[in-house]
Amino acid sequence: MEAKRIPELFGTMVFNDKVMKERLPSEAYKAVRRAIEGVEPLSHDYAKTVASVMKDWAIEKGATHFTHWFQPMTGITAEKHDSFIEPFGDGDVIMKFSEKSLVKGESDASSFPSGGLRATFEARGYTAWDPTSYAFVKDGSLYIPTAFCSYSGEALDKKTPLLRSMEAFNKQALRILRLFGNDKVKKVTPTVGAEQEYFLIDKSVYEKRIDLVHCGRTLFGARPSKGQELEDHYYGAIKSRVSAFMKELDEELWKLGVYAKTKHNEVAPSQHELAPIFTSTNTSSDQNQITMELMKSVANKHDLVCLLHEKPFASVSGSGKHNNWSISTDLGENLLDPGATPNENAQFLLFLVAVIKAVDEYQDLLRISVASAGNDHRLGATEAPPAIISIYLGEELDGILRAIERGEAYSAKAKSELKIGVSVLPPIPKDSTDRNRTSPFAFTGNKFEFRMVGSSTNIACPNFIINAIVAEELRVFADRLEKATDFNTALNELIKETIREHKRILFSGNNYSKEWEKEAKRRGLLNLKSTVDALPLYAQKKNVEMFARHNILSESEINSRTEILLENYCNIVHIEALTAIDIAKKEIVPSVIGYQSFILKELNRKKEYGGELSSVLEEKLIKKLSDLSEKFALALDKLESDTEKYNSSWGNLYKAKYCKRNLLSDMALVREYADAMELLMGKDFMSMPTYEDILYSVKY
Repeated sequence: MEAKRIPELFGTMVFNDKVMKERLPSEAYKAVRRAIEGVEPLSHDYAKTVASVMKDWAIEKGATHFTHWFQPMTGITAEKHDSFIEPFGDGDVIMKFSEKSLVKGESDASSFPSGGLRATFEARGYTAWDPTSYAFVKDGSLYIPTAFCSYSGEALDKKTPLLRSMEAFNKQALRILRLFGNDKVKKVTPTVGAEQEYFLIDKSVYEKRIDLVHCGRTLFGARPSKGQELEDHYYGAIKSRVSAFMKELDEELWKLGVYAKTKHNEVAPSQHELAPIFTSTNTSSDQNQITMELMKSVANKHDLVCLLHEKPFASVSGSGKHNNWSISTDLGENLLDPGATPNENAQFLLFLVAVIKAVDEYQDLLRISVASAGNDHRLGATEAPPAIISIYLGEELDGILRAIERGEAYSAKAKSELKIGVSVLPPIPKDSTDRNRTSPFAFTGNKFEFRMVGSSTNIACPNFIINAIVAEELRVFADRLEKATDFNTALNELIKETIREHKRILFSGNNYSKEWEKEAKRRGLLNLKSTVDALPLYAQKKNVEMFARHNILSESEINSRTEILLENYCNIVHIEALTAIDIAKKEIVPSVIGYQSFILKELNRKKEYGGELSSVLEEKLIKKLSDLSEKFALALDKLESDTEKYNSSWGNLYKAKYCKRNLLSDMALVREYADAMELLMGKDFMSMPTYEDILYSVKY
């Protein structure tokens, strides 16, 4: 594609603001804008107009169907497609799309997870148009982004809490801005840019690995002789097949208005990354779901498979989704930009310490927001943050906060000494120190990078929690400052107090080190190493009260999410255990027996010569394989036995603990012996593609 065509292509399949302004009558367009901005809901008459215009536009783009596109608690998107056709006359049809079809839909919700919010026989689930996220056309259907709720109004999806959290954040952030005399800003929006990591492998090797097909990750596989040690793949030249995939992916994303910006090779062989430009949290969340879907479908066209599992290969880096979170106003200001004037700095510092306090007080929720069976394999490994939450600010900000806490003068590097005070604060340059890639929650100039998010995660989850906990701290701050008789004095004291009470969450060192784990424990920070450890904390009293205070989640909705996440964890581990047993019996055992038979035949042939030929190599191999295969058989027996004991009628928390304690540890032991045997066996006797076959399957 020629570069000059990109602006013409961008957003062509999106019913965006530009299209609405051109096609809708002026009053209808203004009504839609009021609905988007949360001023008032769209009236029946205007909805009718929008539906008619949207249908005509979609048909022009090749759409024959429409679907309410929603995000149930399965972790993926859902869609049911209906055609525009309606009977007309005797055997004729017309293309029709009513305002009712636009605004509201009903879906059989009985098979979607509800976590006990409703009985299985209570099948109704309702989708409601989300006008803040633009409709689009894909694969011949008009996609209408929607929220999904039960008959009685409880959220059954991942989008509804995100929309609620954005409203709560806007409300509390505006209170803070008004305290600083800012009456011009009418809306404050959390913004996100989600860097998406993924693996691309050849479809032919993927189809020969049942574990990749069923589980998204390899359950067996010895470490390859060359992994990522040379770091020669990172930012390296992109292979032609991958480049063709990336080119088509960019074009498809641009058509759908996704701000795909950066693409490059990541550190592990076959690993890559796509990064978009920042946009509102709701839009970014929807666009990341679109991105993941298109990655898979476009890869398939190129005889590739896109792997989005957090840890598809045990011996190389896993995939994350760095969630870059910031705060923007409707006037284009970034409230996490330190600014250049004292007043801006004071405002910035208040928002900064609100984030610090939120992260410290709600460590559990941030950990829960990224909890999954897949991400448990990644967190704490050498390429990802540990399960301990901490914040990295950089040397400059660390120094400023220490000086404020102590009431001392701060001397910036290569600058004259400046006295700390609310009205006299030093300019705080962006990117004044190096990044800390080991930090789970790092300030990177004018945003926070939450690096714990897994590659397959729906980013609505971490972002509604970040929005909620920061909104809560802004509420606490506003309540206090609105009562102050001397705003500047109260502000200064509040910032100092918050730093003093929550500085334990700040850490600038190596988050991967064992020393940090000990230090974090001394500081009283949580170390929730697994999903099973984290999820029971979801419904703590402080969390229930915080979510309820901002009308983001009710206690029943929190409990339902806990149950759904636990059940999903159990199902994944159970499927992995069954798959591991299947592979062990059908692939590994026959391969090992076949190789042992081959070696024994060779050993017997040599013995027929009366000892004239050396048989040391064969004897050593047989001895090693026999020892390992015996241990492998015992470990496999235990895995089978423990898997048979798994009872789906147990409570979800008990099941999850059983899966972690028994099934995962059993699988790890079976794998240890299987991988050791793989290293002893001849290539021709392997029935499955090895790590080398998979990681280097894309050769040009």
